[in-house]
Amino acid sequence: MTRSVLLFGQLLDFLSDPGVAGPTAACRHVSDGALWIVNGHIVEHGPRQAVLDRMPAALLASSTRYDYGQRFILPGLVDTHCHYPQATALASPGKTLLDWLEHSIYPAEAALADPAIAAQRADFFLDRLLAHGTTTASVFATVHAHSVDAFMSAAAARKLRMLCGKVMMDRCAHAALRDDMRHCERDCLNLIERWHGRERLRYSVTPRFAPTSSPQQLALAADLLRSRPDLHLQSHLAENQDELAAVARLYPGHRDYLDVYAQHDLLGPRCIYAHGIHLTQREVDELAHTGTALAHCPSSNLFLGSGAFPLQQRSSAGIAIGLGSDVGAGTSFSMLRTLHAAYLVGQLLASPPSALQAWYLATLGGARALGLEAFIGNFLPGKEADCVVLDPFALPELAARLEHAADLADTLFALMLLGDERCVHAVHILGEVQHRA
Repeated sequence: MTRSVLLFGQLLDFLSDPGVAGPTAACRHVSDGALWIVNGHIVEHGPRQAVLDRMPAALLASSTRYDYGQRFILPGLVDTHCHYPQATALASPGKTLLDWLEHSIYPAEAALADPAIAAQRADFFLDRLLAHGTTTASVFATVHAHSVDAFMSAAAARKLRMLCGKVMMDRCAHAALRDDMRHCERDCLNLIERWHGRERLRYSVTPRFAPTSSPQQLALAADLLRSRPDLHLQSHLAENQDELAAVARLYPGHRDYLDVYAQHDLLGPRCIYAHGIHLTQREVDELAHTGTALAHCPSSNLFLGSGAFPLQQRSSAGIAIGLGSDVGAGTSFSMLRTLHAAYLVGQLLASPPSALQAWYLATLGGARALGLEAFIGNFLPGKEADCVVLDPFALPELAARLEHAADLADTLFALMLLGDERCVHAVHILGEVQHRA
């Protein structure tokens, strides 16, 4: 049976990076627009009456309609780096990254040895993502194979497009969270077979980061990545100075941190590394050359005092970049709050993102960084119809500010600086409402 859905409102999406192509070529804004969705996929996008005029009479009559007035309808927000087991450890104190992991995060992850807790936390995490307008994320599970099963089952039940993987970690961590080569390989292969490509789910090979994986385990990660041509990989890179020192100690003889991953064939398209703050120019050039992406996690970097990510410098070098909440080092599920933090970090470096660039990163930029732009990220025909409806007048402070907005860019700037999850009016997954404020 054909399922036809019409969304009405202010449509906003991106065709390319406005920092490269310019705002006129990159950004599409229709102030009184219609989005026509059939069986979960975009069919038409444009001015309301023009779309209605192009629809067959029978489908026009049978369509389910959602009129959002002057609210903004954007592609679903994309979180390129987060940890679902850490959702209950938000705002846990730690002096540094490694101290925080040891005393706050590893205990939280160890709790997922209980499958019931893993299932409960997966449900909570996904419900909170949707409440904050995020429809796709690149997600770390724990070392326990059933933690991936719990997450993927919960994501499939909600029909979400998600990436997830079992954490690979065979040293320098709590004993309860270490795996070994034989069990790690078996678990990962079984999980790939069980979940990769099922419905809207994909598997990410997930070595936590170089200090917690032996050279043998990183070699296994590369073997797993090569086992299927469209697998993904996620890990961490150059977040903290103590981390860099640990990598130099554990991997002597390598030129730098990135070289550890490069020598184990863990760079390339569909590979994304979180943070990438403390990089040499050689590392920046190699990331760009290999098509390896970075996840910018500004809230997390501020919370742990890790450093300031030079967004404009990395972007100008040709590196694909997305935004990450990094829950639980980040302090919110909200990509709007993450945009706010990204602007503040950019201001510290005297090179903040423009409003259009920031919203691009939260939508199409994130999809590109994850290698998912064929499916999500904008409203081109054939794309999956995941959408977030944002109400720019939901907060009195924001509504008062917008009375004086000069143009679209000014409105979007105010929305990313003053807005938060309270602005999320509704979320559609494959055209259907999954969340309402």
